[in-house]
Amino acid sequence: MPEYALEEPVLPGGFSACGLDGRPRNAGQARKFAASTLREWALRPLVADVELIVSELVGNAVRHALPPTAPCADEYPVWLGLFRYSRHLVCAVTDPSPAPPRLGDPGPAASGGRGLLLVNSLSDSWSWRPTPPAGKTVWASLPLPGQEDTP
Repeated sequence: MPEYALEEPVLPGGFSACGLDGRPRNAGQARKFAASTLREWALRPLVADVELIVSELVGNAVRHALPPTAPCADEYPVWLGLFRYSRHLVCAVTDPSPAPPRLGDPGPAASGGRGLLLVNSLSDSWSWRPTPPAGKTVWASLPLPGQEDTP
């Protein structure tokens, strides 16, 4: 998570999580969950960007972090968490794979591989961390409305 996330507490009522079963429909479920949560938190201006970010992060987890044929032993192998801090919103997706995410460099004719490029362009910062005992968490941070120029 971003450095401030380690130093600053999440605002009261500023955490919401959703377990996902690892199926292709999860990106759509993540978008709906994020939009609903942001409306509850009165953060409507962030809905479009956050929907795209969580869709990409969850889509990557489902496509690249789960076994292609055998179901994962965990009922919810992918988790989406939204964390509201005083100046930032963090979207975090946890999956069971230890493999780091890769920022692609697709050619102009490629039909995919731009997900993390989109996340990078829409967020202040993004990164990942190993999640003990196994897996990883990929996160993206966005400034809250009115905080765009605040460090």
